[in-house]
Amino acid sequence: AGLSDEDVIAELTEIKGIGRWTAEMFLIFHLGRPDVISAGDLGIRRAIELAYGLDELPGPTDMERISDPWRPQRTLACLYLWRSLAATPT
Repeated sequence: AGLSDEDVIAELTEIKGIGRWTAEMFLIFHLGRPDVISAGDLGIRRAIELAYGLDELPGPTDMERISDPWRPQRTLACLYLWRSLAATPT
């Protein structure tokens, strides 16, 4: 719990089969870290694409830029973004 987010990610991704996305989900749902954005999460990428009227899924650089104003509560923003997909008609 005393490690930084990036240190936790580094430690977890040393374990075979655990990638960055899994480590970020661990930060969000197990450690309750408040400022995590998962650039590899397809749901978050799709929700940002819809919310911002983008022509395509945002890449990691775009996600960092878009999510910067949400600091230090990017985890909460992710939860809202995931929830917005449930309310979006297909």
